[in-house]
Amino acid sequence: MERSVTNRRAFVRVVVVAAGLWAGLAPSGCATKPDLATPRSTLAPYDTSRGELLWAVAPLRNESATSTVDALAISDRIVEAVEQVKGVRAVPMNRTIETMRALKMPLVRTPGDAKRLADALGVDALVIGSITTYEPYDPKLGFALALVPRTAAMQGGTPPNAPTVDPRSVQSSAIEIAPPPAAGEPASTVSELFDGKNHGVQMDVRTFALGRAEAVSANGWRRYLKSVDLFSEFAAYRTIDALIQAETVRLATSTPSQRPASTTPGPSTAGASAMPEHDANN
Repeated sequence: MERSVTNRRAFVRVVVVAAGLWAGLAPSGCATKPDLATPRSTLAPYDTSRGELLWAVAPLRNESATSTVDALAISDRIVEAVEQVKGVRAVPMNRTIETMRALKMPLVRTPGDAKRLADALGVDALVIGSITTYEPYDPKLGFALALVPRTAAMQGGTPPNAPTVDPRSVQSSAIEIAPPPAAGEPASTVSELFDGKNHGVQMDVRTFALGRAEAVSANGWRRYLKSVDLFSEFAAYRTIDALIQAETVRLATSTPSQRPASTTPGPSTAGASAMPEHDANN
């Protein structure tokens, strides 16, 4: 009898201890995950009432001081960044490379080459450029990009909810009204350098990571600073964002009379002459 009572008391103690442990673990084990956040997005300044515009990216040329850079992999990051722009789609890099080979065009050397490639791809615009800086450790990455328009769709139009530029501020500023580019010539250019050690860049990375990385993970947003592949994703996005901003300013400072009356029609999906070379086999 005494042995039975002792066993029952021991069982009760075990149950009480287990219940206490469960109560202590429950709040953390069942903790509510943080609310989802929408990543920052970029809106193209074009009229997309007839459909999204189609861009292609020529393989970037490696002009950095290192030969270890995978130029095609980073070019793919530029394609991904273009795809994230609302109102624009991008041709896959493999299709662009195949088209360059079919044209027997190992490099995009001249405005004529850029026009010929854009025509063959049937795109609204072609992005060309180079990798100017590449350091994989404590990552540092630089881009120089230019946008070569092909169709009339690139000459303006205000999409819904697009940020507006006050015409009075443009007229009173020192910005000159720019003439439209000639066929094959760049309309907008950007040059960006991102140094992972720079605190301003780190703040940009943290903003970029919002909605793209789990805030409760071990590294959180800092994982973009620990991997050159992830850092290139951030750098490509910011460079394309800067290119879209340059396009917004270009369209705001142009007048209807300056926009070409006859331009190649858009696809059915409805730089200066010293243009950098772009290698399809790089």
